Amino acid sequence: MLTKSRAYVLGLFAIFVVCLLALFLTESPPPFESAKTQFRPSEAQLLDRNGQIIHELRVDFRGRRLPWIGLEQISPVLAKTVVTAEDRRFYGHGGVDWLALAGGTVNAIKGSPSRGASTITMQLTALLDPSLRPKHNQRTLQQKWAQIRAALALERAWSKAQILEAYLNLVSFRGEIAGIHAASRVLLGKAPSGIDQSDAFLLTAMLPSPNGKPQQIARRACALARGSNCSAYMSRLETIFAQPARDIQRIALAPQVARQLLNKNSPSVRTTLNGDLQRYALQALQQELAQLKSRNVNDGAVLVVDNQSGDVLAYVGNGGAASSAAHVDGVRAFRQAGSTLKPFLYQLALERKMLTAVSLLDDSPANISTPTGLYVPQNYDRTFRGWVTVRVALASSLNVPAVRTLALIGGDGFLQRLRALGFSQLQEGDEFYGPSLALGGAEVSLWELTNAYRTFASEGRQGPLQLSLASKASPAAASMLDPGAVYIVNDILSDRAARSLSFGLENSLATPYWSAAKTGTSKDMRDNWCIGFTSRFTVGVWVGNFDGSPMTNVSGVTGAAPIWLALMNYLNTNSKQDAHPLPKNVVRAAVNDSAQTELFLTGTETSGSALKPTATQQARIAYPRDGEILSLDPDIPAANQRVRFEAAPGNATHRWSLIDTKTGVATKLSWWPPQPGKFTLALLDSNGIQLDVIHFEVRGAIAARQINR
Repeated sequence: MLTKSRAYVLGLFAIFVVCLLALFLTESPPPFESAKTQFRPSEAQLLDRNGQIIHELRVDFRGRRLPWIGLEQISPVLAKTVVTAEDRRFYGHGGVDWLALAGGTVNAIKGSPSRGASTITMQLTALLDPSLRPKHNQRTLQQKWAQIRAALALERAWSKAQILEAYLNLVSFRGEIAGIHAASRVLLGKAPSGIDQSDAFLLTAMLPSPNGKPQQIARRACALARGSNCSAYMSRLETIFAQPARDIQRIALAPQVARQLLNKNSPSVRTTLNGDLQRYALQALQQELAQLKSRNVNDGAVLVVDNQSGDVLAYVGNGGAASSAAHVDGVRAFRQAGSTLKPFLYQLALERKMLTAVSLLDDSPANISTPTGLYVPQNYDRTFRGWVTVRVALASSLNVPAVRTLALIGGDGFLQRLRALGFSQLQEGDEFYGPSLALGGAEVSLWELTNAYRTFASEGRQGPLQLSLASKASPAAASMLDPGAVYIVNDILSDRAARSLSFGLENSLATPYWSAAKTGTSKDMRDNWCIGFTSRFTVGVWVGNFDGSPMTNVSGVTGAAPIWLALMNYLNTNSKQDAHPLPKNVVRAAVNDSAQTELFLTGTETSGSALKPTATQQARIAYPRDGEILSLDPDIPAANQRVRFEAAPGNATHRWSLIDTKTGVATKLSWWPPQPGKFTLALLDSNGIQLDVIHFEVRGAIAARQINR
C-alpha cells in the first residue's frame, strides 16, 4: 500500500523526470513576427492609396479583436498587475514555474486543494496552438506535457517582453472580447495606454473566468486591491456589463467600398481612394443634402475618377447617417439616366457624319406614334425654341431635338453604342425603350455613367475603373469612340454661351478653368445627375431618394451640380486644366460668311446654315399632331376646355377647316370647343388651298349644354 510520504517522494521524482525530458524534447516555436503576422483582428481595415486607414469593418463574428498593439502602447500599470496576479515569478522562470508545479502535484497527491501552476508562457502556448487547449475544462496529462515542452521552447526563442505582449493581445477578457486592445475600448471606452490602476484591477480580475458573474469578478478585483474600494468595483462592473458593447469602429469614410473589398481573409486592403478627397466628398454631399432637405432630397452619391489610370479617388455610396437607407450603395444602384445619355447620342451622329455642330434641328412640339400610344416629348421648362443648331440643342439639353436625332440614328444603333460603353442593364431591344432612350428612360448606375464620361475625357479611349491597388493591372485603355467627334462634343459641353439658352451664363457648371459637364433629371424628378470632367478628372454626382419618391423643384444645376462644382474646385485648386489638343480629323471653319467659326470633322465643313425666310417656308399644322388623342374632363367647365389650333410658321391669312368624320359637318375657326368624336383638320391658305391636313380624336364626356362661339 502506497503511503502519503512515499507518494510525495514519487511525485517529486516524477516532476524531476519531466523536467529533464522537457529540456531535451522541446520543439522550435514560430518566430515572434510570424505570430504577429498570422494574427487576424475581427475588424478589417480599408486603407487609402497612401496607407491611411479610411474605414474599419468587422468581418469576423467569432470574437472581437482589434489590431495587434505593441507592449509600449499598453499601460505599464496593467502589465505589472497581470504579471503579479497570473504569474508572479514570470521574470524568474524559463517558461515553467517548477516550484508551483511541484506544489500543485503534491497537493493533488495529498488530496488538498490545488493552486493553478500554469504560467503566462504556458497559457500563451495554448492561445497560439488550439491543440493545447483543454476540452470541456479538462486538460489531459498528454496536453500538459505538450504545453510544458512548448513553453520551454517559447522562452528560449522569445524575449519576456515579446511573450507578455503576445499574451495581452491574445488572452480573452470577457465573452467574445479578446486582447487588451478590444477589452479597453469596448469595456472601458479608452485606449490601452490610458488604463489606470483601478481599470487594471478590473481587467485582470476577468482573466481567470472571462464569463464569470460580476460578483465573482468584483471579489477578485477587491482582493487584488487588498480590500479597498470593493463596493466601487461591484458598482462599476454592473454598469459595464449592463450597457451595450461600445462601437469600437473608429473611422467610417467608405462603408460601401469596405463591404466590397474586406473580408476575414483580407484584414487589410489598400485602395485607390484618396483619404482626404474621400472625406471632403462625403462632407460636400452631406452639406448639400442638408440644404435640399426641404425639397425632399434625402440621398446622394459621388464618384471621382482619375482619367488616365482609371483609379477611383473618391467613392461615396450615400450620405451616411442622414441617408434614408444607410446601407444602400448609390454608386452601384441603377436609376433612370435623364439627359445624361444625350452626349453619346450626338457623338454617334457626328461620328457617322449625319450631323455637324451647325446642323439645324427642330425644337417644336412633336407627337410620335409608338406601339403603346403617342409619345410627346417636352423640354424641362415646357417651352420650345424652334430651329436650333446641334451645339445649342446639346448644350441646352433640349429634348425634342434629341428625339429627332435618335430617329435619324436609329434606336438599335444607339443601343449598341451604349452597351459597348458598359451600360449593362440595357438588355432589351430598341422597341422596348422607344424614343425615350434619347431622354434617359433607360437605367444606368453612377459607376457606369462616370466611366462612360471618362471615355469622353480620354479622347475616346475606354478602360475599366480600378478600386483596389492589390488587384491585377487593368488592360490598357482601348479606342472606343472617334476622337474627332468626341472633341466636338466636349467643346459643346464646355460652351457656356450655348448652354445659356436653358441655364443662363452663371450656374454651377461654369468653372474658371476648362471643364465639360452635363446634367440630367429623370421622369417626375426622381433622379438628378451631374457628370463632368477636366483633362485629369471625371466627377459624377447623383441626388434623389432611394425609395424613388420625387423631389420638389430640383434641376440639374440646383441639385447635383453644386456638389460637382465643389469637388471640381477642390481637385483643381492649384492645377491648370486645358482641353485636349485639336485632333487631326477636326478642323475649325468659318460659317455664315462671318467671324463665327465652328468645329467640323474633316470633310463635313459647310459654309453656313440658315433657315429659309419665313415667307418661303411651307406652313404645317403644329397642334394638334396627326393621330393625337385629346381627353375631356367632365369636372372642368366646357367653356374652359377650348382647343387652339396652331400652325408653324403662323400667318394671319391662314384658315382652318375642321370636319367631323362621322357627320361631315365642317367648322371654320381657330378656337374650338371640343366634343367627342373623330375629326379631320385642314390648314388652308388665303385662297382656300390646303397646305396641311391631320386626323385626331377627342374622347370623354362633356356637360349637357355646350357653349358655342
